[in-house]
Amino acid sequence: MTDSKPTVAEGSEYVVFFEGGPSDGRTDTRVSTNGSYDEEIVDYVLIEGIETGFVYTAGEAKMNGEQLQVHYSLDVKDSDPVDDPEDRNDDLDT
Repeated sequence: MTDSKPTVAEGSEYVVFFEGGPSDGRTDTRVSTNGSYDEEIVDYVLIEGIETGFVYTAGEAKMNGEQLQVHYSLDVKDSDPVDDPEDRNDDLDT
């Protein structure tokens, strides 16, 4: 038995589940432009007023009834860097 990538009709919507990073737990819908789903999504989030790109890569994809659902995991190494608050030179005591 071979694992095949689920497909949907071109122009159909599929559901995206974000796992990890600032979008963890968020869902979205996207439209298939080629009968399949995106292997990678860049999600832009405002971090302290700066637009920051977080890369998510496709993992599990399955049909739930007639709806395609795809889980995307955060790819830290390909995402924009974000400073840990402890590593910043902010004066937090002011």
